Amino acid sequence: MIDTPADTREHPTGTVVRAVLPPTADAAPPAEPPRPPKRRESRLRALDGLRLVAALMVAAYHYGGRDGEVVQAWGTSPRHQFPTLHSLFSYGCLGVQVFFVISGFVICMSGWGRPLRSFFASRASRLLPAYWAAILIITGVFALPVVAYKAAAPSDVLVNLTMLQMPLGVDRVLGVCWTLWAEIRFYALFALCVVLPGANRRRVIMFCAGWTLAAAITQGAKSPLLDIILMPEYAPYFIGGVGLYLVHRDRKDAYAWGIVAVSWLIGQHYAVDRLWHAPNDTAFSNRSAWGIILVVTFGYVAVAAIALGWMRWANWRWLTVAGALTYPFYLVHEHLGWVVIKAYHRTLGIPSYATIVLTVVTMLVLAWVLNRVVEERLTPRLRALLSTPRN
Repeated sequence: MIDTPADTREHPTGTVVRAVLPPTADAAPPAEPPRPPKRRESRLRALDGLRLVAALMVAAYHYGGRDGEVVQAWGTSPRHQFPTLHSLFSYGCLGVQVFFVISGFVICMSGWGRPLRSFFASRASRLLPAYWAAILIITGVFALPVVAYKAAAPSDVLVNLTMLQMPLGVDRVLGVCWTLWAEIRFYALFALCVVLPGANRRRVIMFCAGWTLAAAITQGAKSPLLDIILMPEYAPYFIGGVGLYLVHRDRKDAYAWGIVAVSWLIGQHYAVDRLWHAPNDTAFSNRSAWGIILVVTFGYVAVAAIALGWMRWANWRWLTVAGALTYPFYLVHEHLGWVVIKAYHRTLGIPSYATIVLTVVTMLVLAWVLNRVVEERLTPRLRALLSTPRN
C-alpha cells in the first residue's frame, strides 16, 4: 500500500488534523531512508595480547636464541647458557613475521574510511615519539664508560632519527629498526594504493592481488630497486594480514580467504628459505623446516581466530596495557638487554634462567615508563599537529 501525500495542520482547538491530498506530479519524493551508521571497530584486546607474545618471541631470540653481541653480555654463548632451550629460542625470530601479519590487519582496519592526512598523522604519531626516545636513551647508555659496546657516531645518530638509516647505509642505533623500515614501506604502498583513492573491498582486493604478483615478478627479475619497493620477502605477511581484515568484515568472503591462503603458502616458503639449513654441528642451532612452517602458521591462525571473533572471550583490560607496552619494549629490549644481562648475570651472579626473566621484566618496566612519560604526552599532540589543515 502506497501512502498519498498529506497536509498536517494543528486545528485551533488543539486537535491535529491530517488532510489527505491527491497525489500530484510535482510532489516531493519520499525522503531516502537513513544510512546505516558507520561501522565502528571495537577494540580487539586479543590482538594486543598477540602483539606482546610476538615481542616476547623476538626477545627470547635476542637473549638466548642467537650468537653475536649477546655473547659478550653472557660471557659465553647462549648455547651453553641454555643447553635445552636455545634451539627453541632460535625460532623466536619468527615473531617478526607474526608482527607483520598483525600489522597488515591493523593498518587495513585503521586506514578504512580515513583520509590520507589522518592516516599519516596516526602512523607518524604512533611510531615516532617512542622511537626518538629509544634512540636517545640507547645512545646515552652506550656512551657511558662502563658500557663496553660501540656507540654510534653523532652524525649517524642524527640520521637515525629520520628512520631512513637503512636505505642510506648508516649504522643503526637500534638493531630492530630494519623491521620499521619494512613497516614504513608497507604504509607508503597502502596509503598510495588504498587510502588516497578511498578504501573499499574491491580496491583492497586489487591491492593484495597486484602486490602479490608484482612481488613474485620482482623476485624472479632480481631487481634491487623493485626489491626495495615491493619487499617480496615480507610482502606475504602484510598481505595476509590485510586479507584477514577482509575476513573480519565478512567471514564468507571467498576472495579474502584466497588472499590469506596464497599469502601463507608464499610466506612459509620465504621463512624456510631464509632460516632453514642442513644440520651442522658448528651452527648455533638447527631449525627444522616443519618447525618454521608451524610458527609461521601460528601467526596466521592466531590472527584468523581474532578476525573470526573466536577470541572475544580474551577481553581483559590488562591486554590493552600489554599492547601499549609492546612497541616501546620492542624498541629497547635488544641493545639495552645486553647491558642488563651483563649486570644481572656477570656482575650480580644471578643464574641464567632467572637473568632472562628479570631482563624481560626490566625492559617491560622501562617500556611502561616510556609509554606513560613519552607516548601518552607526545602522541596526541603530534597527531593533532599533523592532522590540523594548513591554508
